[in-house]
Parts: sequence; C-alpha cells; structure tokens
Amino acid sequence: MSRRFARGATSLALALAVLVVTALAQPALAADDATAPRYTDGATTFQANCVVCHGRYGVGQPSLAPPLTDYPARYIANAEGRRQLAMTVLYGMFGDITVQQKHYNFRMPQFAQLSDDALAAVLNYVAFDLAHASADTAALSAADIAAVRSQPVGADAVRVHRSALLTDLGLAN
Repeated sequence: MSRRFARGATSLALALAVLVVTALAQPALAADDATAPRYTDGATTFQANCVVCHGRYGVGQPSLAPPLTDYPARYIANAEGRRQLAMTVLYGMFGDITVQQKHYNFRMPQFAQLSDDALAAVLNYVAFDLAHASADTAALSAADIAAVRSQPVGADAVRVHRSALLTDLGLAN
C-alpha cells in the first residue's frame, strides 16, 4: 500500500469519524418535543439530503456547514431572499460566508436533480419548521423553483447574490 493511499484512507476515516461523532452528539428528539412538521415531505427530503452537513435540527456544524435556523426565515419573506433559497438548492454555493458572526468556507452541493415540488417542500420545511418563519409569509411553490431553474447560474454567482441580499436585509457582517 502506498503512503499516499494510506494518508488518503486515514483522512477519509477521520472525516467519517467526525461526522459520526457529530451526528451522535445531536440531541435526541424527546417524545414531548415531537411536533409534527408542517412540511412533512420537506422533512423527509431534508433528512435524506441535508442532515449530514446541517444536522438533524438545522443547527449546522462548526467549520462544515452553517445553521439554517435563522436566515431562511428572513429570506422567505423577501422576493430576492426567496430567489436565493431556490438558487442555493438548485445550483449549490461555495466560498467564504459568514452566518451569525461565524465563518464558513464550504461547498454546498447542488440538488437540481430533485423535482421542483421536492425543492419547494424542503425549503418550506427549512424556513417554516426549522427557522420558524412567520405563518403569514407565503410558502414557496414548485412554480417559484421552476422560475429560478429556468435561469441557471453558477455556484459562485449564488454566493455573490447572497452577499448583496444580506446587505439589503441588514444582515451583512
């Protein structure tokens, strides 16, 4: 076995161990905490695609992925924020970002292979069930996702759009 292969295998094993420990450290959902999510299809999609990086409750993981428990509620109440949510899941995002005064340099994968219905459901789950957006805020629809899908952009453009949005929302750090 070559040294390069051994180092790569060791790095992979370490990364997997960190993910397992982090997942196990997430608090278990107590029976009295169990509130049925408003967007159950979105919860299922989140558990299948997002929980590895963002955690079971969307609280994120230090240096890996930012929390989803605040900004999405603010985004969904704003036209450009709604566009940002859709762009992020459709095209991914990479590079330096700051969320709640914490720095992340990560690569959010794109999920364009998921249907517009699935993406709308997962974004609504994140914004309403995890981030607790106001109930009088309109939910995203499959048509909203389709409109953003019809104008593809690169992951770097998603981050640039996010930066401008944060300034507009008074959230820039």
